[in-house]
Amino acid sequence: MLMVISPAKDLDFTSAVPELPLTQGDMLDDAASLVEICRQLTPVQLSQLMDISDKLAGLNAARFGSWQLPFHRDNARAALFAFNGDVYQGLAAHSLTADQLHYAQQHLRILSGLYGVLRPFDLMQAYRLEMGTALINPRGKDLYQFWGDRITAALNEQLEALDASCLLNLASQEYFKAVKPKALTRPLIDVTFKDQKNGQYKIISFFAKKARGLMARYVLTEQIKEPAALTGFNLERYYYSPAQSTAQHLVFLRDEVPA
Repeated sequence: MLMVISPAKDLDFTSAVPELPLTQGDMLDDAASLVEICRQLTPVQLSQLMDISDKLAGLNAARFGSWQLPFHRDNARAALFAFNGDVYQGLAAHSLTADQLHYAQQHLRILSGLYGVLRPFDLMQAYRLEMGTALINPRGKDLYQFWGDRITAALNEQLEALDASCLLNLASQEYFKAVKPKALTRPLIDVTFKDQKNGQYKIISFFAKKARGLMARYVLTEQIKEPAALTGFNLERYYYSPAQSTAQHLVFLRDEVPA
């Protein structure tokens, strides 16, 4: 199967990473055109556009200003090790074996507002440009219109190359809106994680993000190929709920630990 996850706002460009056969993203021309648009914006405009602090706006203005191709080992970082949010804490890429990392390069994709679709070993430079950003561009009013059918087409190409059983959606709603499910050439599997709180099961954002990373890790470590095998996922006390699931939408629960 092929999996998609979201990127993260938090980045890590300083910790040590394993030696990897680094690759280049397939959509760098598109990324370069977006960077050129962002370079024309002042820090104040970036702050308003992204709803971020003046300090963060200044940082990202500097990032857009210094962004340049070609990417290489000294000015960029493998995408899987560049992001550092909750999903990536669950995925814990630093503890994967070389074989598991190679499997990730084949079966894991990161959706990105700037880079479109990234493989784990694709080099990237630091940025912040969330998929939901209303950045006016020659293709439309926001990034969804900028990417159009491109992300879906890229995923279909990779699904066919893998002869994948399905596309496993472990991305957030914001990012998966860039994919057109009806145009996918393979079945789509969605997953929901619910935690028990005060006797009720509900989606708690922090835990759900980490759980999506845990599920990605489970697929990589177990080299899961068929959707049915996903029901065995049991990391950090989650368990499959057949009563709440369908063949296309799997639900996992985690019980509250008594005080």
